Amino acid sequence: MRELLSQLPAVHVLADAASSDAPRWAVIEAARRAIAERRAEILAGTAASAVIDAAHVRRLAAELVRPALRPVINATGVVLHTNLGRAPLAAAARAAIEEVARGYSNLEYDLERGARGSRHDHLRGLLRELTGAEDALVVNNNAAATVLGLAALATDKEIVVSRGELIEIGGSFRLPEILKLSRGVLVEVGTTNMTHARDYETAIGPATGLLLKVHRSNFALVGFTAEVSAEELVAIGRARHIATMIDLGSGALVDRATQRAWGLPDEPTVAETVATGADLVTFSGDKLLGGPQAGIAVGTKAAVEAARAHPLMRALRPDKLTLAALYATLALYRDHQLAAIPTTRMLGMSREALEAAARALASAIGEVAGLTISVEPCISTVGGGAMPTAQLPSFAVTLAGRPADTLDRALRARGIVARIEEGRVWLDLRTIAADEHEPIVAAVRALAG
Repeated sequence: MRELLSQLPAVHVLADAASSDAPRWAVIEAARRAIAERRAEILAGTAASAVIDAAHVRRLAAELVRPALRPVINATGVVLHTNLGRAPLAAAARAAIEEVARGYSNLEYDLERGARGSRHDHLRGLLRELTGAEDALVVNNNAAATVLGLAALATDKEIVVSRGELIEIGGSFRLPEILKLSRGVLVEVGTTNMTHARDYETAIGPATGLLLKVHRSNFALVGFTAEVSAEELVAIGRARHIATMIDLGSGALVDRATQRAWGLPDEPTVAETVATGADLVTFSGDKLLGGPQAGIAVGTKAAVEAARAHPLMRALRPDKLTLAALYATLALYRDHQLAAIPTTRMLGMSREALEAAARALASAIGEVAGLTISVEPCISTVGGGAMPTAQLPSFAVTLAGRPADTLDRALRARGIVARIEEGRVWLDLRTIAADEHEPIVAAVRALAG
């Protein structure tokens, strides 16, 4: 053991032998790690030699300089996969980011007046046009929009909300804790499954500042249930001179007829909700809307201005890249180009188109030694905490013949994330873009080795 340890190379010697295109610091760190690995093996009695392969050091160096955040292919069939970054951006949104990022911009500069402007002005007009709201603002996500709205409208006041809407979503986002963070006082009404208009009316008192309705997002209540609609809640608020706020969670801009044509359950649209007269309506930019991560608040001029003027706005404001991508995405809605938005394109894909794509992918892969490759019908989901009951018929290419977890691990090593069901790996075509077929073909063929 002592003899083998004494034969381990010096770091600089191994680094020189493993010279590569990687920066020198990475090669040196890779050499240190390779030597540490071999030392551990010698001490454990599992190494017969102190020799270290230079190619191994080069691979370690390449991994060190590889970005931690990198693109993957989503073959899971979950359209808005939170762990995979939710909505992929439209080409127009990516181009808008590039255009704004490569130089300076008029983020907070009024070109006409030659004076300081506001970043909040860039999307106000387009959001008003698409939603029918009097005013609008953008923050960095919908949780931020919720916090800001509550703080602006009900700081140190009672906020009345149904027990059936006291949600917890991903990342331990709990509504009661958000209310506390906003310095609002939670007043629960109704029961988990039954809330009536009289429950809100009875709860209103001198300290009431807001009536809040929250979309349940990633779960559904079925069976013996009752809830107060947005229209009813707004009517109660107006009668008692109490502000109303509705958190839509995802927030759909696609009309209900189109949703039904795609096989989706009815989702209240932002425009419909604004039309109820609610003071503030909040929703996400990166879920059903299909844009960048953002939170959007639309509503009456007074409510939006109160949110815009709140001190929290400074901490929650969006950057120029978000604004550029969101504007480009919203412009596609305005111009009726839903097929150009990846999220709406994927949600609207027909069963026939998906089957044709699956068969084309399977044909391109061909035969692979040791694998059974099939085309199978399956079910896709919306994801992202949106439409939890939606089941979208789809087609997948399945891989069998070896342990599914082994195949899955090999695909993930090449940046392809699939799902495992029934002991097989499923590549769901709903979330696989046409230009992603080639790398999938190469990855599956490589499994033969």
